[in-house]
Amino acid sequence: MKTLIKILTKKKLKIALAESCTGGLLASTITSISGASKIFNLGLVTYSNQAKIKILKINGNIIRKYGAVSYECCYAMVNNLSKISKANINISITGIAGPKGGTKQKPVGLVYIGVKKGNKIQINKCLFKSKKRSSIQKATVKKALDLVFKIAK
Repeated sequence: MKTLIKILTKKKLKIALAESCTGGLLASTITSISGASKIFNLGLVTYSNQAKIKILKINGNIIRKYGAVSYECCYAMVNNLSKISKANINISITGIAGPKGGTKQKPVGLVYIGVKKGNKIQINKCLFKSKKRSSIQKATVKKALDLVFKIAK
């Protein structure tokens, strides 16, 4: 984590987050490290569909058609976050942390992590095997940080 903050600081890159199923855990993980203020721009916890629509300006039709846990919603979250934050690297997270709420099509542990740097957006679909809420949230944060590390290098 300290290494990541050093890299982002050295490259003068700012990061912004829109979290759903992690409930601010990624923001907390980053801001728990001294020096985070140099790189951390904005963290939103848009947990409800209403928050995604009102704060991130996600078109309600995207959520109605594909669901909040979808490639399409994650894409819209990270893209719209970048317009609000003006950060260099934007991250969006949406998923099902469980232990309830999963379906056959969208099981517990399904998480989408969006990363936008410049005009490039990549959406990562993850399926974490654990059925424990905290394990899924921690695994999501670790994966998101790994993705930021790769894109920042």
